[in-house]
Amino acid sequence: MKSVKLLLIALCTSFIMPTYALVRLPQLVANGMVLQRNTHVNIWGWADAGEKISIQFQHKAFRTVTDKNGSWKMVLPAMPAGGPYTMDIQGSNRITISDILVGDVWFCSGQSNMALQMERVKEKYPDEIATASYPQIRNFFVKTEADVAKQHTDLQPGKWVKASPETVLGFGATSWFFAKRLYQKYHVPIGIINASVGGTPIEAWISEQGLMNIKPYYERVKQFGDAAFIDSVLKKHLPPNNPLNTSPLGIDKGLTGIKPWYDTAYVPHNWHHYWLPGYWADQGVKGLNGVVWFRKEVNLPASFEGKAAKLFLGRIIDADQTYVNGRLVGSITYQYPPRRYNVPAGLLKPGKNVIIVRVVNTADKGGFVPDKRYYLSVASDTIDLRGDWQYKVGQVFEPVKPVAEFIAQSEPTGLYNTMVAPVIKYTIKGMAWYQGESSVNSAKAYGILLKALIADWRDKWQQGNLPFVYAQLPNFNEAQYAPAESDWAELREGQLKALTLPGTGMAVTIDAGEWNDIHPLNKKTVGERLAIAAENVAYGDSNITPCGPVYQSARVDGNKIELTFKYTGTGLVAKNGDELSQFAIAGADKKFVWASAVIKGDKVLVWSDKISTPLYVRYAWADNPDGANLYNKEGLPASPFRTDKP
Repeated sequence: MKSVKLLLIALCTSFIMPTYALVRLPQLVANGMVLQRNTHVNIWGWADAGEKISIQFQHKAFRTVTDKNGSWKMVLPAMPAGGPYTMDIQGSNRITISDILVGDVWFCSGQSNMALQMERVKEKYPDEIATASYPQIRNFFVKTEADVAKQHTDLQPGKWVKASPETVLGFGATSWFFAKRLYQKYHVPIGIINASVGGTPIEAWISEQGLMNIKPYYERVKQFGDAAFIDSVLKKHLPPNNPLNTSPLGIDKGLTGIKPWYDTAYVPHNWHHYWLPGYWADQGVKGLNGVVWFRKEVNLPASFEGKAAKLFLGRIIDADQTYVNGRLVGSITYQYPPRRYNVPAGLLKPGKNVIIVRVVNTADKGGFVPDKRYYLSVASDTIDLRGDWQYKVGQVFEPVKPVAEFIAQSEPTGLYNTMVAPVIKYTIKGMAWYQGESSVNSAKAYGILLKALIADWRDKWQQGNLPFVYAQLPNFNEAQYAPAESDWAELREGQLKALTLPGTGMAVTIDAGEWNDIHPLNKKTVGERLAIAAENVAYGDSNITPCGPVYQSARVDGNKIELTFKYTGTGLVAKNGDELSQFAIAGADKKFVWASAVIKGDKVLVWSDKISTPLYVRYAWADNPDGANLYNKEGLPASPFRTDKP
């Protein structure tokens, strides 16, 4: 009886006292946010339909009522740079947002080279990290999420973070150096919204409307509206196995003997010599995908005893488990992160110590990437680990037929829907873009796609021709010593074409890459060159040269071709005073040969004794145009180009 009475009281109360949905704000509208100066600013959120919402900010009141869907938005007037401020938002509940700054907000996006954090480059930039006390530079990292079926209204949970020596390790390295240069020049707060995902193609970042005129991508998007199609591809394409989990493919002898091969009590037998770094395909182990164990005995001085150490093992293709004196000190499941493992205090000892690396490779060449750091360090003392190791094969994988995976973040619209669409109400200063490595296989389409992305984002933000700066792909892969075709060069050409759009700027980076690493560490050069471009296109600094020389026109003069450039700044130079390099020339047959080239004023003359009637010139037309040295006197490299049309 008592329970019945309680139920009746609850029911009556529910009719007498109306219930309200609490006012809810998007993830970006939060403590520590940076609002865009000198323009109208949107503040928005959700509550009950028809609910009255008010905002108190900088001694002014703003009011609105939610629409039938419970959405609301208010537009605050233009404000100068300043802060910190507090904002009160009142509906059925009250929310107070504190520590708000007004300055410039940049939407930074792309793939892994925009996402790569300062933590990854901390050994290269220790002083930058130690002095990163800039509380007016703030970063919001957008968490990865993908969806091809619908647009999301909000981001995954995140927060604004102030720059300090401790927190900057979590900032994107490129965007940090970009923001720092702008802050030091303009002395206004800088907010970075970093929405980047490694290994993703450009079409994943464009909306359905943005792809409407690009037929193959738009046709793919239309399939996503079919629930049966989505269900079928998700069932068909299973997630990949963890590369360290080899049980489905057989047995690793290194783990199944009397003693595992990493055990200090294990006695090695029938191991072979191996020169590290290097790939096993180049050292007598051809065509092997499987598990290979590597072993090195290291004699350490008494000064190492009991101390913590750092073990640097460069990069390993693909996955590894690394042991020191029988203890696992680190494990990474894919090839790109550098191996920087902490060896705990008390593990090392005077005399013989054993390092074991179990490497799992499933495709292409396995092993240790050359030209990286391989050493053991305690404080300032280091032991070089390059040289003679031993190896033994633990398992050979049976050939398997690759199965294509359905990955939403690699599909058209998959990341726009989740990591761009929820941001477009947030007022920004401009956009910075660093992507292209994952689109090299479709290089011919990149110029069209990049222009489509720029137009699409500008249309969605509704802030006119928002400034858009981007990084051209750096040098990568082995250097070639004869003129050849190049997908990387063709993609750079597509990037170059976007400069024809108003309000765009490009950072040339062909001198900032690494031949053996798709994630080069020199992020300071890239970030600062992006900032230089932004100073011109976003801040109106007409006195700054925004980038290196860009090819403009060609004129045949007898057996020579005269090239004209824009963005020559205070003059063209050959870097380091060397002869100009990486120019190639061809006649009507388009068979290119290396050419001589000299600077004449603001022009370059190109010729070859092998080509009597030249028609075409290419410059730095290669994946890795090693030695390309045409710059302006401002220290910015010329963009690769070709005068022949494909």
